[in-house]
Amino acid sequence: MVYITGDCHGDFERIVEFCEDACTMAEDDVLVILGDAGINYYGIPTDNELKQMLSDLHITLLCIHGNHEMRPETIETYEEVEWNGGDVYIEQEYPNLLFAKDGEVYNLDGRRCVVIGGAYSIDRYSRTPYVS
Repeated sequence: MVYITGDCHGDFERIVEFCEDACTMAEDDVLVILGDAGINYYGIPTDNELKQMLSDLHITLLCIHGNHEMRPETIETYEEVEWNGGDVYIEQEYPNLLFAKDGEVYNLDGRRCVVIGGAYSIDRYSRTPYVS
């Protein structure tokens, strides 16, 4: 099953509740986050606490970058791997947290989906902690 949401901005309370309520969730289920997940928002160790909490959910998260988060290709701990017909960025420590690569086409539940992530906001310098 594929589920879609967006704009979590690092607040995953509703996602956790959804995963707890949907008792049939499995790691082959995919929750697509359409931008601004906030998982790599600060670029500091507290990001890892969020990643650990999300990795404990028994679902695969496919995150499409938004305009208020670090790009995984700029973070040393990520590597590219093939997933569902396209390449994704992944950290081995959190194997169910995938970050889509722009321009890739993925097979999601029998449907081909192309990824085009968000651009940088013109106000990013005042709104994004890691940009100086």
